[in-house]
Amino acid sequence: MKLSIANIERHRNGICGAPFYALIFDDPDQGRMLGIVFKQEHHVAVFNLDKLALGNIAFGYNSWRGDRYEPHLRRAIALWEEMEG
Repeated sequence: MKLSIANIERHRNGICGAPFYALIFDDPDQGRMLGIVFKQEHHVAVFNLDKLALGNIAFGYNSWRGDRYEPHLRRAIALWEEMEG
């Protein structure tokens, strides 16, 4: 899977929520995407940004297999954290 990462940010999610990373990336097959990656393994959500902009959050229409994206997104996060140092 060849993803092009545009932006990564860490969110602390308030004072008691689980922190997560938000990634904007391009999937050549699906378009511009938003990935939400939590620290716990297998906790990844992926959405198509164009569909989100239209208000589409429906399962089956704007839901993507997080397990397919997870290794690529976690690798990008690790590299980003290395550079942020």
